[in-house]
Amino acid sequence: MPVDVRDRTPPPCGTAFRCASQKQAGRRLTKLFLVKKSELRDAILQKLRQDLALQLKAADLARDEATNEESRARSKYDTHSQEAAYLAQGQARIAGEIETSLEVYSNFAPADFGPNDTVALGALVELQAGARRTWYFVGPRAGGLELSLDGRDILVLTPQSPLGRQLIGRLVGDKVQSPGRGGTMIEQAIVALE
Repeated sequence: MPVDVRDRTPPPCGTAFRCASQKQAGRRLTKLFLVKKSELRDAILQKLRQDLALQLKAADLARDEATNEESRARSKYDTHSQEAAYLAQGQARIAGEIETSLEVYSNFAPADFGPNDTVALGALVELQAGARRTWYFVGPRAGGLELSLDGRDILVLTPQSPLGRQLIGRLVGDKVQSPGRGGTMIEQAIVALE
C-alpha cells in the first residue's frame, strides 16, 4: 500500500524505494512503493504456469510428429521421426524442470529485506551501471525468467549463477562485475535491496 509523505524533503529513492511524484492542491505528494514479495512470487508462479503449458503443448506436438505414420523412415538416411522423438524428449524434460520450479515456488516464502541487510535468497536487488538500472530477484530456481511487476522489469537469477554468486552476502553500496559486450567487464553498484 502506498504511503504519502507530505514534506518537502526528497524521499529515499534509489535505496529500497521506487518513487512517483504528484502535485495535489498545490503541494507535492510523493508515494513510496515496495514490491510485495507475495505478489512477486505469484507473478513468478503465473509465468511458470504459462511456460509449462507452452512446453507441454510443444512436447505433445513433437511426440505426435514422431509417432505419426507419415514420419516413418523411408530409408536408412531418413531420421525425421527420430529427430522429432529427441525433440519431444527434450521438451518433456524442460516441462519437468518447470514443474519442479512450480513446486519450489509454491512453498517458497521470500523474506523482506531492508537497505542494511545483506543479499540472500529471496532478495530483490537493483543494480546500477552508469545511467542504466536493472532489477534482479534472487530465487531458488527458474533463473533467466523475465517478468514485469509494478512497472519494473525483473530478471530471476539463482545463487548458482555467476551474478548470483557475486551478489550473495553483499550490501547496498557494494559493487559487482558482470561480463559486457566484447569481453569487457561492467561494474555495477547495488543501489537498492528489498
